[in-house]
Amino acid sequence: MIPWLDDSPLGEADFPPTDQALGPDSPAPGLLCAGGRLTPARLEAAYRRGIFPWFSPGQPPLWWSPDPRMVLRVEDFRLSHSLRKTIRRFLADPRCELRFDHDFAAVIAACASTPRAGQQGTWIVPSLRRAYLDWHRQGRVHSIETWIDGELVGGLYCVGLGRMVFGESMFARRSDASKIALAALVAFCRASGRPLIDCQQNTRHLASLGGVEWTRRAFEAHLRELLDAAPDPKAPQAGTAGAWTYDPAHWSSLGLAAPDAVSSPPAAPPSLP
Repeated sequence: MIPWLDDSPLGEADFPPTDQALGPDSPAPGLLCAGGRLTPARLEAAYRRGIFPWFSPGQPPLWWSPDPRMVLRVEDFRLSHSLRKTIRRFLADPRCELRFDHDFAAVIAACASTPRAGQQGTWIVPSLRRAYLDWHRQGRVHSIETWIDGELVGGLYCVGLGRMVFGESMFARRSDASKIALAALVAFCRASGRPLIDCQQNTRHLASLGGVEWTRRAFEAHLRELLDAAPDPKAPQAGTAGAWTYDPAHWSSLGLAAPDAVSSPPAAPPSLP
Protein backbone atom coordinates (compact mmCIF):
# COMPACT_ATOMS: atom_id res chain seq x y z
CA MET A 1 0.00 0.00 0.00
CA ILE A 2 1.54 3.32 -1.11
CA PRO A 3 1.33 6.10 1.53
CA TRP A 4 -0.79 9.13 0.62
CA LEU A 5 0.52 12.60 1.45
CA ASP A 6 -1.46 15.21 3.34
CA ASP A 7 -2.71 18.09 1.15
CA SER A 8 -2.42 20.68 3.90
CA PRO A 9 0.53 23.12 4.07
CA LEU A 10 1.47 21.62 7.44
CA GLY A 11 2.07 18.30 5.71
CA GLU A 12 4.37 19.63 2.98
CA ALA A 13 7.54 18.34 4.65
CA ASP A 14 6.15 14.88 5.45
CA PHE A 15 7.58 12.02 3.40
CA PRO A 16 8.03 8.38 4.33
CA PRO A 17 11.60 7.10 4.79
CA THR A 18 13.08 6.43 1.38
CA ASP A 19 13.88 2.82 2.23
CA GLN A 20 10.12 2.22 2.10
CA ALA A 21 10.08 2.81 -1.69
CA LEU A 22 8.95 -0.13 -3.81
CA GLY A 23 11.73 -2.56 -4.65
CA PRO A 24 13.10 -3.86 -7.95
CA ASP A 25 10.59 -6.71 -8.19
CA SER A 26 7.55 -4.41 -7.94
CA PRO A 27 5.61 -2.98 -10.92
CA ALA A 28 6.95 0.51 -10.06
CA PRO A 29 10.48 0.26 -8.61
CA GLY A 30 11.37 3.35 -6.60
CA LEU A 31 7.82 4.61 -6.07
CA LEU A 32 7.63 5.97 -2.52
CA CYS A 33 4.27 7.73 -2.08
CA ALA A 34 1.53 9.66 -3.85
CA GLY A 35 -0.63 12.74 -3.49
CA GLY A 36 -0.03 16.08 -1.87
CA ARG A 37 -0.06 19.58 -3.30
CA LEU A 38 2.74 20.55 -5.65
CA THR A 39 4.32 23.58 -3.99
CA PRO A 40 7.89 24.90 -3.78
CA ALA A 41 7.95 23.99 -0.07
CA ARG A 42 7.01 20.39 -0.77
CA LEU A 43 9.41 20.16 -3.72
CA GLU A 44 12.28 21.41 -1.60
CA ALA A 45 11.42 19.00 1.21
CA ALA A 46 11.40 16.18 -1.35
CA TYR A 47 14.68 17.02 -3.07
CA ARG A 48 16.45 17.38 0.26
CA ARG A 49 15.58 13.72 0.85
CA GLY A 50 16.53 12.59 -2.65
CA ILE A 51 12.88 12.33 -3.73
CA PHE A 52 11.41 13.73 -6.95
CA PRO A 53 7.96 13.89 -8.60
CA TRP A 54 7.21 12.04 -11.81
CA PHE A 55 3.73 11.28 -13.11
CA SER A 56 1.54 11.40 -16.20
CA PRO A 57 -1.56 13.45 -17.05
CA GLY A 58 -4.58 12.22 -15.11
CA GLN A 59 -2.48 10.75 -12.30
CA PRO A 60 -2.00 12.20 -8.81
CA PRO A 61 1.52 13.40 -7.94
CA LEU A 62 3.78 10.36 -7.63
CA TRP A 63 7.03 10.64 -5.65
CA TRP A 64 10.08 8.51 -6.36
CA SER A 65 13.35 7.45 -4.77
CA PRO A 66 14.98 4.93 -7.13
CA ASP A 67 17.69 2.48 -6.13
CA PRO A 68 20.11 2.51 -7.88
CA ARG A 69 20.36 6.18 -8.83
CA MET A 70 22.00 7.62 -11.95
CA VAL A 71 24.50 10.38 -11.16
CA LEU A 72 27.12 12.33 -13.06
CA ARG A 73 30.26 13.37 -11.24
CA VAL A 74 31.28 16.48 -13.14
CA GLU A 75 34.94 15.48 -13.05
CA ASP A 76 33.96 12.33 -15.00
CA PHE A 77 32.04 14.15 -17.75
CA ARG A 78 33.06 12.83 -21.17
CA LEU A 79 33.38 15.55 -23.78
CA SER A 80 33.65 13.85 -27.15
CA HIS A 81 35.95 15.18 -29.84
CA SER A 82 33.00 16.05 -32.07
CA LEU A 83 31.12 17.89 -29.32
CA ARG A 84 34.28 19.77 -28.38
CA LYS A 85 34.56 20.99 -31.99
CA THR A 86 30.89 21.98 -32.01
CA ILE A 87 31.26 23.98 -28.80
CA ARG A 88 34.34 25.75 -30.17
CA ARG A 89 32.38 26.79 -33.26
CA PHE A 90 29.45 27.88 -31.11
CA LEU A 91 31.66 30.02 -28.86
CA ALA A 92 33.40 31.58 -31.85
CA ASP A 93 30.20 32.70 -33.54
CA PRO A 94 28.82 36.08 -32.34
CA ARG A 95 25.32 34.96 -33.30
CA CYS A 96 25.44 32.17 -30.71
CA GLU A 97 24.92 32.72 -26.98
CA LEU A 98 24.75 30.81 -23.72
CA ARG A 99 22.34 32.29 -21.17
CA PHE A 100 21.40 31.29 -17.63
CA ASP A 101 17.86 31.92 -16.37
CA HIS A 102 16.99 34.26 -19.23
CA ASP A 103 13.68 32.59 -20.16
CA PHE A 104 13.00 29.74 -17.76
CA ALA A 105 9.31 29.61 -18.68
CA ALA A 106 10.16 29.01 -22.35
CA VAL A 107 12.67 26.30 -21.46
CA ILE A 108 10.33 24.26 -19.28
CA ALA A 109 7.53 24.70 -21.84
CA ALA A 110 9.83 23.40 -24.58
CA CYS A 111 10.91 20.45 -22.42
CA ALA A 112 7.25 19.62 -21.82
CA SER A 113 6.32 19.76 -25.52
CA THR A 114 9.34 18.03 -27.07
CA PRO A 115 8.53 14.50 -28.32
CA ARG A 116 10.54 11.74 -26.63
CA ALA A 117 11.44 8.42 -28.22
CA GLY A 118 9.36 5.65 -26.67
CA GLN A 119 7.13 8.07 -24.73
CA GLN A 120 3.59 9.27 -25.29
CA GLY A 121 2.79 12.68 -23.88
CA THR A 122 4.84 14.32 -21.15
CA TRP A 123 5.44 13.96 -17.44
CA ILE A 124 5.92 17.77 -17.18
CA VAL A 125 2.20 18.31 -16.65
CA PRO A 126 0.74 21.83 -16.13
CA SER A 127 0.62 21.55 -12.33
CA LEU A 128 4.29 20.54 -12.28
CA ARG A 129 5.24 23.40 -14.58
CA ARG A 130 3.48 25.91 -12.34
CA ALA A 131 5.23 24.56 -9.24
CA TYR A 132 8.69 24.69 -10.82
CA LEU A 133 8.02 28.20 -12.15
CA ASP A 134 7.18 29.31 -8.61
CA TRP A 135 10.28 27.56 -7.31
CA HIS A 136 12.37 29.22 -10.02
CA ARG A 137 11.17 32.61 -8.79
CA GLN A 138 12.58 31.65 -5.38
CA GLY A 139 15.99 31.03 -6.97
CA ARG A 140 16.03 27.24 -6.62
CA VAL A 141 15.45 26.15 -10.24
CA HIS A 142 17.60 27.29 -13.14
CA SER A 143 17.68 27.12 -16.91
CA ILE A 144 20.77 26.79 -19.11
CA GLU A 145 19.93 28.06 -22.58
CA THR A 146 21.49 28.00 -26.06
CA TRP A 147 20.49 30.79 -28.43
CA ILE A 148 21.23 31.38 -32.13
CA ASP A 149 20.31 34.65 -33.84
CA GLY A 150 18.11 35.60 -30.89
CA GLU A 151 16.17 32.31 -31.02
CA LEU A 152 16.05 29.79 -28.18
CA VAL A 153 17.22 26.56 -29.83
CA GLY A 154 17.94 24.28 -26.87
CA GLY A 155 18.54 24.03 -23.18
CA LEU A 156 17.82 22.31 -19.91
CA TYR A 157 16.56 23.07 -16.45
CA CYS A 158 17.82 21.86 -13.11
CA VAL A 159 17.44 22.32 -9.36
CA GLY A 160 20.28 23.81 -7.32
CA LEU A 161 20.45 23.36 -3.53
CA GLY A 162 23.72 24.20 -1.82
CA ARG A 163 26.44 22.48 -3.83
CA MET A 164 24.04 19.85 -5.16
CA VAL A 165 22.56 19.97 -8.66
CA PHE A 166 19.59 17.90 -9.82
CA GLY A 167 19.17 17.58 -13.59
CA GLU A 168 15.55 17.57 -14.74
CA SER A 169 14.92 17.77 -18.50
CA MET A 170 16.39 19.11 -21.72
CA PHE A 171 15.32 19.86 -25.28
CA ALA A 172 16.91 20.69 -28.62
CA ARG A 173 15.56 22.39 -31.73
CA ARG A 174 18.98 22.31 -33.42
CA SER A 175 21.44 19.46 -33.46
CA ASP A 176 23.60 19.36 -30.28
CA ALA A 177 21.87 22.42 -28.76
CA SER A 178 20.99 20.56 -25.54
CA LYS A 179 24.44 18.95 -25.37
CA ILE A 180 26.06 22.39 -25.49
CA ALA A 181 23.81 23.48 -22.61
CA LEU A 182 24.76 20.39 -20.60
CA ALA A 183 28.45 21.02 -21.21
CA ALA A 184 27.93 24.62 -20.04
CA LEU A 185 26.27 23.33 -16.87
CA VAL A 186 29.16 20.93 -16.24
CA ALA A 187 31.68 23.75 -16.81
CA PHE A 188 29.76 25.96 -14.36
CA CYS A 189 29.60 23.15 -11.79
CA ARG A 190 33.33 22.46 -12.06
CA ALA A 191 34.19 26.15 -11.77
CA SER A 192 31.86 26.79 -8.81
CA GLY A 193 32.63 23.67 -6.78
CA ARG A 194 29.47 21.65 -7.43
CA PRO A 195 30.76 18.11 -7.85
CA LEU A 196 27.61 16.11 -8.57
CA ILE A 197 24.60 16.23 -10.91
CA ASP A 198 21.71 13.92 -10.10
CA CYS A 199 20.36 12.29 -13.28
CA GLN A 200 17.65 10.20 -11.59
CA GLN A 201 17.21 7.36 -14.10
CA ASN A 202 19.75 5.36 -16.09
CA THR A 203 19.85 5.99 -19.84
CA ARG A 204 22.37 4.98 -22.49
CA HIS A 205 22.89 8.66 -23.37
CA LEU A 206 23.79 9.61 -19.79
CA ALA A 207 26.10 6.62 -19.47
CA SER A 208 27.93 7.73 -22.63
CA LEU A 209 28.57 11.10 -21.01
CA GLY A 210 30.03 9.60 -17.84
CA GLY A 211 26.94 8.92 -15.75
CA VAL A 212 27.06 5.94 -13.39
CA GLU A 213 24.67 4.22 -11.01
CA TRP A 214 25.00 4.62 -7.24
CA THR A 215 23.06 2.88 -4.53
CA ARG A 216 20.43 4.95 -2.80
CA ARG A 217 22.49 4.86 0.38
CA ALA A 218 25.60 6.23 -1.35
CA PHE A 219 23.60 8.92 -3.13
CA GLU A 220 21.88 10.09 0.07
CA ALA A 221 25.22 10.23 1.91
CA HIS A 222 26.63 12.59 -0.72
CA LEU A 223 23.37 14.53 -0.77
CA ARG A 224 23.56 15.26 2.96
CA GLU A 225 27.15 16.43 2.56
CA LEU A 226 26.41 18.82 -0.32
CA LEU A 227 23.09 20.37 0.75
CA ASP A 228 23.46 23.94 2.03
CA ALA A 229 27.24 23.63 1.77
CA ALA A 230 29.14 26.81 1.02
CA PRO A 231 30.81 27.07 -2.41
CA ASP A 232 34.12 25.23 -2.58
CA PRO A 233 36.82 27.81 -1.67
CA LYS A 234 39.30 25.91 -3.86
CA ALA A 235 37.13 26.24 -6.96
CA PRO A 236 38.29 28.83 -9.54
CA GLN A 237 35.09 30.84 -9.30
CA ALA A 238 34.28 33.93 -11.30
CA GLY A 239 31.73 36.51 -10.24
CA THR A 240 29.69 36.33 -7.05
CA ALA A 241 30.33 33.17 -5.06
CA GLY A 242 27.52 30.69 -5.48
CA ALA A 243 25.65 32.76 -8.09
CA TRP A 244 24.05 31.02 -11.06
CA THR A 245 25.45 33.17 -13.84
CA TYR A 246 27.07 32.39 -17.16
CA ASP A 247 30.75 33.30 -17.30
CA PRO A 248 32.75 32.47 -20.45
CA ALA A 249 35.77 31.83 -18.22
CA HIS A 250 34.06 28.69 -16.91
CA TRP A 251 34.80 26.91 -20.20
CA SER A 252 38.45 26.65 -19.17
CA SER A 253 37.40 23.96 -16.69
CA LEU A 254 36.64 21.78 -19.73
CA GLY A 255 39.85 22.76 -21.52
CA LEU A 256 38.03 25.16 -23.84
CA ALA A 257 39.04 28.74 -24.53
CA ALA A 258 36.77 31.65 -23.68
CA PRO A 259 35.03 33.21 -26.72
CA ASP A 260 37.36 36.20 -26.98
CA ALA A 261 40.28 33.80 -27.33
CA VAL A 262 38.75 31.96 -30.30
CA SER A 263 39.21 33.23 -33.83
CA SER A 264 37.77 32.58 -37.29
CA PRO A 265 34.04 32.20 -36.61
CA PRO A 266 32.16 29.96 -39.07
CA ALA A 267 30.12 31.40 -41.90
CA ALA A 268 26.87 29.86 -40.60
CA PRO A 269 25.60 29.09 -37.10
CA PRO A 270 26.79 25.68 -35.87
CA SER A 271 24.61 22.68 -35.14
CA LEU A 272 22.27 23.21 -38.09
CA PRO A 273 20.20 20.16 -39.02
